[in-house]
Amino acid sequence: MASPTVAANAYAALARMTSNAGAGAGKGTELAGGQSFGAVLKEALGSVMEAGRKSDAQTVAMTSGKANVMDVVTAVAETDVAVSTLVSVRDRMIQSYEDIMRMPI
Repeated sequence: MASPTVAANAYAALARMTSNAGAGAGKGTELAGGQSFGAVLKEALGSVMEAGRKSDAQTVAMTSGKANVMDVVTAVAETDVAVSTLVSVRDRMIQSYEDIMRMPI
């Protein structure tokens, strides 16, 4: 399990990414629903960050005797799914970028 310092640093980095994600990215590239790609990405990163915070809060609550094991396991599993999904999306984006770069012009 990650130490609290490592987790805090990861959340801080993720918060910096989400605050910078919509700073200029996605202008003029609105999706069918009206949201830009940058806004959708920022929202997804925020939800992963929130799941991590919830997991850490449940873990701390359990160590102090205020939460049961099932709540902690559920929170950790939700975080695992969220991070796995984010990594899959990242990998697919990188693969798509590489495919575009290999296209002949």
